[in-house]
Amino acid sequence: MMKVEIWSDIMCPFCYIGKRRFEAGLEQFAHKDEVEVIFRSFQLDPNASKDPDHDVYGLVAKKYGVSREQSIQMHAGLVQQAAALGLEYNFDHAVPANSFDAHRLIHFGAAHGKRTEVAELLFKAYFTDSKHIAKLETLKGIAAEAGLDPEALEAALNSDAYKQEVLAECAEANQLGANGVPFFVINRKYAVSGAQQSDVFLDVLNKSWEEEKPLIILDPSSSGKDGQVCTDDACGIGENE
Repeated sequence: MMKVEIWSDIMCPFCYIGKRRFEAGLEQFAHKDEVEVIFRSFQLDPNASKDPDHDVYGLVAKKYGVSREQSIQMHAGLVQQAAALGLEYNFDHAVPANSFDAHRLIHFGAAHGKRTEVAELLFKAYFTDSKHIAKLETLKGIAAEAGLDPEALEAALNSDAYKQEVLAECAEANQLGANGVPFFVINRKYAVSGAQQSDVFLDVLNKSWEEEKPLIILDPSSSGKDGQVCTDDACGIGENE
């Protein structure tokens, strides 16, 4: 199995776009059924509040030193990019809250074989449905939608469960050289930074597959011809000369 690890943050607009572009590239990959995709945790702003007092437009305007009007225009461009991939972004009502517990939910989902499903539902909850992903009831609802036990999730979030796993993956991203997200790592050999086009992902998947594919042994005996080979049991020296 090839392993593709994707570091992302739930509130990163390019992460959802990158997810779709990667999926489009993977769909064209001849060995797609032999690829394991793992979503890893990353926080763009670990200090973000669970109850923000600003909207997305105000947050970006302050962060990048632009006007609110410029921020709205920047987000309009993202809406168009997302729409081209079949995604609906609703920034007018998005709640840019701390994503730490949302990442803990992804790990809770992983423990029950639902990592990818939970990640997709969280992206949709934030970008399309404008849900508050730092609120317990929101996360419980997403857990239920994924077929997980919401009460078990609540118990986990009320404990220290999955905190170290999230922190460890955030730290690992930095160790691997991730300056931002999305950050795709293929077989721990190739890395792709950013929401690249689908053909970029397809190219790196093909390259990695060619380099990692198992050795093909050609056995002449299978074609009716005797091979000359030494084994632990015998060595056919002088035979078939």
